[in-house]
Amino acid sequence: MPRRTPPVALAATVTAAAVALTGCGNVARSSTSTPLVDRGTVRIAAASEIASFDPYTAFGTGPARYAYDSLVDVSADGTLVSGLASSWEATTTTATFTLRPGITCSDGTPLTATAVARALTYAGDPANQLAGAQAVLPGVPYTASADDSTGTVSATTAAPFPFLTRTLGLLPIVCPAGLDRPRSLDRATRGTGPYVLTRYTPGGPYEFTVRDGYTWGPAGATTAESGLPARIVVSVVPQASTAANLLLTGGVDIATVNGPDRTRLTGRGLAAADVATVVGLTFFNQRPGHPLADPALRRALVSALDRQGLANVAVGGTGTPATDFGAQGSVCHADLAAANLPAQDATEALRAAGWARAAEGRLTRDGRPLRLRLITSPDLGPTLSPVAELIARSWTELGVDVELVTESLPALVNAMYQTGDFDVVVGTSPGFALPVGFVPFFSGPPPAQGLNFAGVVNPEYDSLVARALRETDAEGCATWNRAAAVLFRSADALPIADDWSTVYGRRTTFATTFGGQIIPTSIRLHR
Repeated sequence: MPRRTPPVALAATVTAAAVALTGCGNVARSSTSTPLVDRGTVRIAAASEIASFDPYTAFGTGPARYAYDSLVDVSADGTLVSGLASSWEATTTTATFTLRPGITCSDGTPLTATAVARALTYAGDPANQLAGAQAVLPGVPYTASADDSTGTVSATTAAPFPFLTRTLGLLPIVCPAGLDRPRSLDRATRGTGPYVLTRYTPGGPYEFTVRDGYTWGPAGATTAESGLPARIVVSVVPQASTAANLLLTGGVDIATVNGPDRTRLTGRGLAAADVATVVGLTFFNQRPGHPLADPALRRALVSALDRQGLANVAVGGTGTPATDFGAQGSVCHADLAAANLPAQDATEALRAAGWARAAEGRLTRDGRPLRLRLITSPDLGPTLSPVAELIARSWTELGVDVELVTESLPALVNAMYQTGDFDVVVGTSPGFALPVGFVPFFSGPPPAQGLNFAGVVNPEYDSLVARALRETDAEGCATWNRAAAVLFRSADALPIADDWSTVYGRRTTFATTFGGQIIPTSIRLHR
């Protein structure tokens, strides 16, 4: 996968906020039976300020769904449905999409196949360094072309890539007016979507207004449906506890809440759509000169961990040890961890690897003590520091000299992608819905040429990935799962816990896709 956004920029994108492409979602259901409200206002809580509404930046990928459309869409059950395209076909090297007739941009200009090809080309140009777009697009170079007489858009890749429909097809399409003035996209929207950004306030709120005459939504959804709000107001609410309070008092209508605050929202007549997540992903620095470059040592140390205890700490209650690198509902997800992670007697495994406890209790080999620098950041989640503490305590009991360091998120990213000053990092899972998203973190060059910050070298994994890249879409799931199993057996990384957050609605119902993204045309407001 030769084309790359600069590693630190992409790392910030996928580390600070998970990137969801396509997978299973959920329909939020509630006990409400009140009549629908036409042309009303729905207030939505966002966890952080939206610095830019450009859908191709790291900040604009989430809110893009209100004002921009993609060639295909994902339904709540994870199936692909029509978007701007009424039909499509793809192999591992080509994809062709046929546009619906009558689509217009928010400024009233018709959307042509040439305009779509231009957007695909612009978003995929590495010179533009568009981290948000490149996190969605295929990881290989491609060329896009158009035939306006037939309304078809085609793309051809330079190398096989299995998920062209779920990558190229899900890129938000910016209309020509936006591509002519890309800097205007920070504070304005230039798309074909069901809403238009009509008010921007630094720090929020942000207001969207519905478009009349919109008929090309997911599976043909329109904005003429009864109960669809005329306005959507997005306010910044950083704390889950505050969002829960506002849901209960009527301050907001839709919000995502995780952790213990979900308990007090149960049984309150709220709509609820559960969102699968993976809490924590532990990497081991395998670069030359680091002790964990030794796979026998990694397997021994992973065997020493109480995975159930770690999962409990990670979710703040009774947790479930993570079953895969991706969350439940992601493409090719399988229960792989338990059957493939090392399960050795840690003390015996350490002894076999040449490590013995000295008189003072420290593990040594060839007279040198085993010292590990374990880093994490509370900026990635409030439970990651306690998880790191439990890992450090488990290894200390074995005789490992563990230096536990809590960093800010910028310092953590700097250690991972710049200095390499770590042995173990307890971070967050990128949350990719496609298995191919994890490949650059487990393969390829290290920074500054790539994203393989832990220096993973696993030829068996690389071989299986090369095979999976030649298999179209989910046909390659068996191969992708064999590749993930290899990573588990080698203890190349350790996901901590499967968990859930919940998108709640007051007086509203809606559907979500993978990662909890709300489908705008599914929102209904009730009295």
